[in-house]
Amino acid sequence: MGSMDQSAGLDGHVFDVGINEKLPFSQYVILAFQNIFGMTGMFVFPGIFGRAFQMPVDQIAYLYGMIFLVSGLITVFQGFGLLRLPIVQGPYVGSFIGLLVLGHIPGIGLGTAFGSFFVASIVWALLSVPIRGFSFLALFGRLFQTPLISGVMVVLLMMQIAGVSLPNWIGPPHSPGFPGINLLAGFIAVVIFVLMTLWGGKWLRRAAILAGLIVGTACYAGFLPISFAPVVTAPWLVVPQIFPFGFGVRLDAVLVFIVVLIPSSITSMALYQVVADWGKETITPLRMSEGCFAAAVGSVLAATVGTFSTIVYPDNVGMLRSTRVGSRFGTVAAGVLLVLLGSCVKFDMLLVLVPTVVLGGIATVLFGIVLVHGIQLLARVDWHDCNLIIAGAALMVGLGGLFVEPETAKALPLSLQLILKQSAVTGGFVLLLLYWLIGDKPQAVTAPQADSKVLAEGRTA
Repeated sequence: MGSMDQSAGLDGHVFDVGINEKLPFSQYVILAFQNIFGMTGMFVFPGIFGRAFQMPVDQIAYLYGMIFLVSGLITVFQGFGLLRLPIVQGPYVGSFIGLLVLGHIPGIGLGTAFGSFFVASIVWALLSVPIRGFSFLALFGRLFQTPLISGVMVVLLMMQIAGVSLPNWIGPPHSPGFPGINLLAGFIAVVIFVLMTLWGGKWLRRAAILAGLIVGTACYAGFLPISFAPVVTAPWLVVPQIFPFGFGVRLDAVLVFIVVLIPSSITSMALYQVVADWGKETITPLRMSEGCFAAAVGSVLAATVGTFSTIVYPDNVGMLRSTRVGSRFGTVAAGVLLVLLGSCVKFDMLLVLVPTVVLGGIATVLFGIVLVHGIQLLARVDWHDCNLIIAGAALMVGLGGLFVEPETAKALPLSLQLILKQSAVTGGFVLLLLYWLIGDKPQAVTAPQADSKVLAEGRTA
């Protein structure tokens, strides 16, 4: 195990299968299912959202279908279109929270919330569209070629989404398996995943996540039987609707969504850089902005059909590292499967039967993989006083916002309440502002250069 990992680091190649390499069809199927099951928000957000607004079962099923369709379409485009990286798009927690909160405010409601979300998504798309080789977001793309910016942003993103990993594994007190069965089922899933990843060889490790989810679900069902009645009674096909909750626009709501949506591009750029580094792929700021433009177009589509915008899913990025398969054709296969499943409600409901606690267990490990890579990026930084101030202030502001007392938050304007819970927004703003003011903006160190430097130091030692 140790020699395998060391060789991967020494030759600089994280992936056994490169970004532009193809695979046999059977492996596409396995990778596609693994990527879908790794998207915890895909299974959690629509159900929570629908029940929060007391929607009927068929409308909740519609939410699942639409987020599958939108995520699948954008995932396919990211693999075959402008970005051309193995990126999986899934529901973005920022837009989920924004719609959930604004939709419950008297005088706004879901119709105005989604209408304002639609307008904000158009603004986001205009800021990211490449015109004559330039876009507003390309300015930020240049910053992510420096390890300080990309590393801190990855850590901030992990802070923000950590709440859907271990907490979901434990489950709420009112859940049927709390806490013993929940912990056991998630633990079994993690054990299978780890064993197959470390000792399963090149082929079995590619099915490690799927195997962990299947065995974990079987363990959970052994104590608490899972009913297939929702699958039997569900309709076959879902028909997209235009603004199913109505349409309205409020300027303050539009501004809230702009503040939430644009930073999602910044965090996505950090993960673009991570994946490009792993695959030894050169990614320019313009290419990054093109990837953000695709996601912004997907956000416009999501607002139109009544679902959430998408973002790069860190757990799927973690899968690339754990499986060592970087083929963008594998993620495209996941996108195609998402579209097919999103069109068929019975399949959507079948996937939803996987217990959230099992997904949470796997997500805990996968999120950790991405977090540690962010720390690896920070290890390349020259930690002089300016960089210590920049990174330290950004991390503490991002983390601190998550712990603001509820009474204090309620006394603040609604827009600030939403922003404080987005560590990637608050910390990211401080990070970029301080870097612009006091950062020395050194020449970006690419992954090959960094690896050569490490090798040279190792030989000297």
